[in-house]
Amino acid sequence: MTPAWLQWPQVSAVSVVDIVLVTVLIYEFLVLIRGTRAVPILVGIGGLALAFYLAHALQLKTVNWLVGTLLPYAIFALIVVFQAEIRFALAKIGRKLTLSRLSAAVAESYDDIVMAANLFAQNQTGALVVIEREIGLRTYIESGVPMDAQMSYDLLATIFRPSAPLHDGAVIIQKDRIAAAACFLPLSMNPVLSTQLGTRHRAGIGITEETDAIAVIVSEETGAISIAVAGNIERDITVEELRGRLSELLRRYVPATTLPTPVATTPEQAERRLAPPKLERAGDLHD
Repeated sequence: MTPAWLQWPQVSAVSVVDIVLVTVLIYEFLVLIRGTRAVPILVGIGGLALAFYLAHALQLKTVNWLVGTLLPYAIFALIVVFQAEIRFALAKIGRKLTLSRLSAAVAESYDDIVMAANLFAQNQTGALVVIEREIGLRTYIESGVPMDAQMSYDLLATIFRPSAPLHDGAVIIQKDRIAAAACFLPLSMNPVLSTQLGTRHRAGIGITEETDAIAVIVSEETGAISIAVAGNIERDITVEELRGRLSELLRRYVPATTLPTPVATTPEQAERRLAPPKLERAGDLHD
């Protein structure tokens, strides 16, 4: 007779599938919240749950009554607190189910953005360009001035000219068209970024936390180029690095274009353009 400790429990195929699905869901959830503001919130919720469990174990009647009274409302509170994460997760699941890809129109060249970013960096002109991908940006487009114009280097340079009325705010690009300018974007709520970056950079990161958009940011203080994706920012990148990142993120080849060489009209301008870029200060909150 086989010893009891050698007898393996009978595991059905359904149980295996059940365990695998739960594992995948937990993994996807952890990947989704990694590096977001949801992590410290969940840690706080876990601490409260542990405290309430100890209160129940120690038979603290008042605390148990309070938990029993407030628990039905806790679900609604969690929905309000995690509304951004829930919306992003549902959109991500929808993209995976539909297996959607960027349309053929998105395959049009975005090299105009690279050339415009190069111009803004040379002239230290602040700019924020948001590229829509699979999640629509209609809410943010309606907050700005509608344009529905063909995207071009000249138009981007005109919009972000410091004396232009539309240079404040973001330009949102849909496919190969500029949908709107001077758009308001949500600021990132990351407490670390709020002390290091200015409003323009936090807005660029914030829109990528809410959606799958790409944000190209040029600093007004230093002329440094940054790109934000999925709540993360790559700062002080070169024009060629920007072209490569756009090619990778848009899943297509972005042809290299000879960038215009700035013409200095005075020795002071020539010296400033030839000098190496400065690191952006943490106190430049307006940029």
